[in-house]
Amino acid sequence: MTNVIEAHDLRKIYKMGEVEVHALRGVSFAIARGEVVSIMGPSGSGKSTLMNTLGCLDRPTSGEYWLDGEAVASLNDDQLADIRNRKVGFVFQSFNLLSRQTAITNVELPLRYSGMKEGRRERAMEALRAVGLEDRMTHRPYELSGGQQQRVAIARAIVNNPAIIMADEPTGNLDSKVGQEIMNLLLNLNKELGTTLIIVTHDPKIAEQTQRVIRLRDGVLDGES
Repeated sequence: MTNVIEAHDLRKIYKMGEVEVHALRGVSFAIARGEVVSIMGPSGSGKSTLMNTLGCLDRPTSGEYWLDGEAVASLNDDQLADIRNRKVGFVFQSFNLLSRQTAITNVELPLRYSGMKEGRRERAMEALRAVGLEDRMTHRPYELSGGQQQRVAIARAIVNNPAIIMADEPTGNLDSKVGQEIMNLLLNLNKELGTTLIIVTHDPKIAEQTQRVIRLRDGVLDGES
């Protein structure tokens, strides 16, 4: 099985005046295509920095990172935005939907950014069907429950057929029953589509449903299981 993510000695230093904050201190690991992995660690461990790096929202200060065979660490902002739109689907705790837009328009956004014109609406409809929202396509976020909003966010994440889905506390704003439904949906999409799934979570019950747990502490790997 090939690796969709390869990270070697990733380091990230934030400068705040004369103070340097070492958020990542030489992190190395690989994630196989189609794998389901959770990233855990206490607050300040570097989880968010690592997610931003893996999701091409930021670049490391040093180190090497390959996403789906493409070297990412040295790309400029425009190149990062391009690979992010093509290769990564994001699911956030707060859903991040446009409140005045319908579900289907929200799902179409990544296709708009990629310049796709023909077949955009059909692709978005297919993604919404995949998450069980074929009867809510014209509803706006305020007309949907929290679980339904997260399903729209997941449909938006998969519409471009990304190499990886990055889910940052995807069940954090949901009650336990709806949260488990969302987790089941993500795992089923992984099985059906083969998309690599990376979940940042504080919840051990979520982490134990993944194939592997990567633990961070103080910017370094603190073990895997």
